[in-house]
Amino acid sequence: DHVEAVAEMALEMLEEVQELNRDSGIRLRIRIGLNTGPVVAGVIGRKKFTYDLWGAAVNLASRMQSSGLPGHIHVPASFQQRLNDRFVFMERGSVQCKGLGEIRTYFLLAKKP
Repeated sequence: DHVEAVAEMALEMLEEVQELNRDSGIRLRIRIGLNTGPVVAGVIGRKKFTYDLWGAAVNLASRMQSSGLPGHIHVPASFQQRLNDRFVFMERGSVQCKGLGEIRTYFLLAKKP
């Protein structure tokens, strides 16, 4: 259920930012990009250790974030297809992604009741 869990987390992150903005009067906006797929993970460093992830799935998630819009969760079609029966999506259209070409994308809007 990792794909559903991360989709729910992203929706909750947007809600928390909206609540923070209401409570504090500031205008913080975030962009979220999601993807799913195989990755390589590991700890790097000799003096200061960092856990990191690498791979094409991570790169596409990063492209979704950077090409997304503030206040939105941007996902590729492969992510949307995995959750289409449980979540509401709006098609954004194709986006040019560096190193990947044209990618069909969606905005994740909500969990279906």
